[in-house]
Amino acid sequence: MLLRLKNKGYLIVDEFKFKCSVGKKGLKSKKTEGDHCTPIGIFKIGKVYYRPDRVKKPKTVLKTKIIKKNMGWCDDPYSKNYNKEITLNKKNRGEKLFRKDSIYDILIVIEYNTNKTKPFKGSAIFIHLTKNYGLTKGCIALKKNDLLILLKIINKKSKIEIS
Repeated sequence: MLLRLKNKGYLIVDEFKFKCSVGKKGLKSKKTEGDHCTPIGIFKIGKVYYRPDRVKKPKTVLKTKIIKKNMGWCDDPYSKNYNKEITLNKKNRGEKLFRKDSIYDILIVIEYNTNKTKPFKGSAIFIHLTKNYGLTKGCIALKKNDLLILLKIINKKSKIEIS
């Protein structure tokens, strides 16, 4: 199954068309860390993370993981853990997954720059929640109901095409 993001406003899966938002600076084929662009390409779909204190476990065939208070995602291009889930502490800094706002209450990892990670190529590219379709730092954002529907219809072989 292929998820298609052909323009900046909609994510299309089979007969479903979900309104979404993307990176503040649009789509880019040569993404770099911190450029606020959503990467262009075809990518695998990874794990689903969720906050059980705020949402029920999503109905999906994808692997799920509970977000804990000390969880983060490494955005330090000099770290050996770059673009991987980490435990946040004084030594490890990164994108906090357990947030005060609700955008990471449910998120899907887009497998961008995750295998044989290249420093400075970009990290923490997710499909996450939005309330008002505000532009992101490079992720794709959907309303909660749309993300829950998406999780029901995609599978482990699903890929996302961003173009």
